[in-house]
Order: sequence, then C-alpha cells, then structure tokens
Amino acid sequence: MDREVAVDWNERFSGVDYLYGRAPADFVARQQWRIPRGAKVLSIAEGEGRNAVYLAEQGAQVTALESSANARGKAADLARERGVSLAFISDDLRGYDWPDGIYDFVLGCFFQFADPAFRDEIFDGIAQALTPGGIAMIHGFARRQPRYGSGGPGQVSQLYDLDLLHQAFPRWEVLHQADYDADLDSGTGHSGRAALIDFVVRKPER
Repeated sequence: MDREVAVDWNERFSGVDYLYGRAPADFVARQQWRIPRGAKVLSIAEGEGRNAVYLAEQGAQVTALESSANARGKAADLARERGVSLAFISDDLRGYDWPDGIYDFVLGCFFQFADPAFRDEIFDGIAQALTPGGIAMIHGFARRQPRYGSGGPGQVSQLYDLDLLHQAFPRWEVLHQADYDADLDSGTGHSGRAALIDFVVRKPER
C-alpha cells in the first residue's frame, strides 16, 4: 500500500469497499511459486488482506502486520470468506519490535509511506525477521511514478530504484529484479499506468 505523511489510514480504509481491491498484487501472484506450503510469511503494511489471504489460500502460514483496525477487519472478513486463517499483528511499523529470524519470507508491497530514514529501519527489520536463507519480496513504485498519477506518494525520495534496494540488502542473493511500466487495476487506490520495481532476494546463510 502507498501511504503518505499525515494520511489517516484508518479513515481511508473505512467503508465497505476495498481500497486496493480484493485480488493480490500482480507481483505477489507471479512470485508466489517461491513460497512452499507451510512456509511462515510476514506481510508488512498488509492493508485489507488481499495479498495475505491469497498466500494463505496457497498454503502459507501468514502473519499480517497492519496498524489500521478498519483494514484488519476487512482482511479478517476476506479470510473468512475465502476459508483461510491469518494471524494479525496490530502494531505500527514505526517503533515495531522486529523478531529475530522467525520468518521464511517477508513480503512488503507498496509500503512507501516511509521517509528514507524510516524506510532504512524497515529494511533492517525485514533482514532481522528473516531466517538465514529466508527471502525478502519487495514491490513498489519506481522513481518516475509521479508522472503517471496512478497511486503512490508524490515524494520521489520515498520511491525506489534497484540501486537503492541493492544497497539496502548488500551481499544478498538476487533471485529476481525488475524495473518496468505496467497497468494497475487494483481498486480505486492503484489504477492506470504505473512505474514499478520488483526485488526478491535471499538472506545469506551466515
């Protein structure tokens, strides 16, 4: 999800509609094959559950980290509708006490509400939460996204390029990376042509 400074996300996630739709992000659907059944997955800034529920449907054990009560409620409703279960963490990412090495995968989609310093803290937290050999799956808007107006923050400093992500995860094995344009159809929140980044990397074993 894209978030911006001073946005009330609990308010934005109110109402019955799903802001980013109920289907998973295309990146998640394309990369899901990497996640074996039973794998422990943490999805950060999960929002209304579209990605977490999809991964749970494929057999993963998914924990959704999301501070908005309205978003968690919709995610729980979607999970019940689809016949799967999710674990929830209601903490905010800012100041979150990241666990040590307990997740096989950490998924972060469109968490670009974070300024660069906060983003670095999140990247460090992702690394901390993964088991040795665990996989980080990061997806978001590229730096040229503001020209499209299809979602995301207006601050270029909060957007990605591949060099930034390589610097955040040095010496990690790159499994997939891409910088591309594509059409989004994810509810009213993300709709239209967009500049996107995919980054999938494996944490060193030691």
